[in-house]
Amino acid sequence: MAAMLSMSAGFAEEWLPLPANSPVPDDNPQTATRIELGKQLFFDPRFSSTGTVSCNSCHNLMSGGDDSRATSIGVHGLAGPRNAPTVWNAAFHSVQFWDGRAASLEEQAKGPVVAQVEMGMRSLDDAISRVRRIPGYVDQFRQIFGGDNPVSVDNAARAVAAFERTLITPGSAYDRYVMGDKTAMSEQQQRGMKRFNALGCTGCHRPPAFTGPWLPGGFFVTFPFHDSPYVAKYKLRDDMGREAVTGKPEDRHKYRVPTLRNVALTAPYFHNGGVATLNEAVQVMAASQLGIKLDTGESADIVAFLNTLTGPFPEIALPRLPPTPGESVIPVN
Repeated sequence: MAAMLSMSAGFAEEWLPLPANSPVPDDNPQTATRIELGKQLFFDPRFSSTGTVSCNSCHNLMSGGDDSRATSIGVHGLAGPRNAPTVWNAAFHSVQFWDGRAASLEEQAKGPVVAQVEMGMRSLDDAISRVRRIPGYVDQFRQIFGGDNPVSVDNAARAVAAFERTLITPGSAYDRYVMGDKTAMSEQQQRGMKRFNALGCTGCHRPPAFTGPWLPGGFFVTFPFHDSPYVAKYKLRDDMGREAVTGKPEDRHKYRVPTLRNVALTAPYFHNGGVATLNEAVQVMAASQLGIKLDTGESADIVAFLNTLTGPFPEIALPRLPPTPGESVIPVN
């Protein structure tokens, strides 16, 4: 992965296309059966306290991998504190969540299940106990993982992570352009690409995933870095950022750098979902991170370039979920 992200500070040394496969850890190999189980779990709402919220509720794979809301709505109509990041190409992040509190997709998969404003289960043990009551899941876990305790929280997280590693979108206009098809991007998009690089945007949003470099423990940037009128307008400093995880004042307002892949499809923007349009988000970044103001043409060129990062989405057939004939695993109040 390090070779894929070879960059100097601030400027792209090499415009690399998104790989056809995402990084895979040695302890969770990709297999067809593991991926299929993970897909079922991803779409299954029965592991939320109300039986109404699945992973796909906030990370809708039928669109941009998010939910188009400023902040997501979980069980009982509760609103979360942050914008749902897209799950598309999440496998190219070295850490997960805005504050980087999860070191892997496997670890991330466990968090929303017990978050009270998301899926709202009292514990991971309660969640996996529901899985154990569904014979079709039990059979799959036994066949895939084996051992004395195949239906475990860790194995469920492994399956979901395996599925999420298939959620990548290579083949965008940008990818085709840097692979040699010079007709794949318009003149305006090419200008935007050059401007994006000249401003130093690639210092944080690095090809090929246009996210932070793959570093153990994550790569975090202060946002907003500069004062600007946008800071108060969009309440950009109301959230303490990574400091809430580490307790360290030096981590205040620091966040993992989000991917710009498919960014044209994931409005609203930033950790609080406070900015409604991509053009405005570009203006906010210029003022609040670079301390500059872009003119209308520069902003339009960069937005045009960002649109080239939208890739073709793989076809995903909705899974058939294992049934529980004659009974419900959701408590009846």
